[in-house]
Amino acid sequence: MQDLKGRVALVTGGARGIGAATAKALAAAGAKVVVTDFNDGTATAEAVGGAYLKHDVTVEADWIAAVAFARETFGGLDILVNNAGIFWMKPIVDTALEDFRRMQQVNVEGVFLGLKHAIPAIAERAQQWDGGGSIINLSSVAGLVGQAGGLAYNASKGAVRLMTKAAALECARGGLKIRVNSVHPGIIDTPMMAGAAAAIAERTGEGSNSMMERFAQSHPMGRLGRDIDIANAIVFLASDGAAFMTGSEVVVDGGMTAS
Repeated sequence: MQDLKGRVALVTGGARGIGAATAKALAAAGAKVVVTDFNDGTATAEAVGGAYLKHDVTVEADWIAAVAFARETFGGLDILVNNAGIFWMKPIVDTALEDFRRMQQVNVEGVFLGLKHAIPAIAERAQQWDGGGSIINLSSVAGLVGQAGGLAYNASKGAVRLMTKAAALECARGGLKIRVNSVHPGIIDTPMMAGAAAAIAERTGEGSNSMMERFAQSHPMGRLGRDIDIANAIVFLASDGAAFMTGSEVVVDGGMTAS
């Protein structure tokens, strides 16, 4: 068990799926957790003894309010998990420009705004921890390899991968003692993935259950990932156990990208 006692974490997209599992895992390790989401995250916040704030990650004023809320509620900010995101797959020729832009707005601009506004707050307290402050950005295996039908999502998650490295270097060379790393999940059994599978199945005529099974078999380990698989990696990166890791890509994909 990693020890995060005394630290304050902010998890975006924390109402369900990977975000909710991460909030619970961070709290179990001792952190105070601010759960933010455009959807109602009250239940998650109550389950972890934390606090919920409605938050649209594409709105800069919402980010300013979220960081201020963490300070006012728990005294500061030490850990940011940029988890909020959207996912869908379509052929390039069927992708509307406004849909492509929306994917980048949520998945890329949301992460940028989180970095911009969380870094100064995290830097204020980072020196007291051996591993400093920590920012974990959720990318994907789609940020490492291409997927037919996934151009918009690939573009967004590839951007998150390199934004992470740029921010890690900027923090390290600026002496801020903030580590910035990315996590790259495979296909995870979450409500968002189930919804995406249903949409693909409707478009292709394949059953949703058949689609999910095909997703499972795309991992050499033969199963879908679980939200706790990703949450455990995030908790490690947030902890002093990862004190010498920054700009790293932590891949949690059941072997999907091994070949």
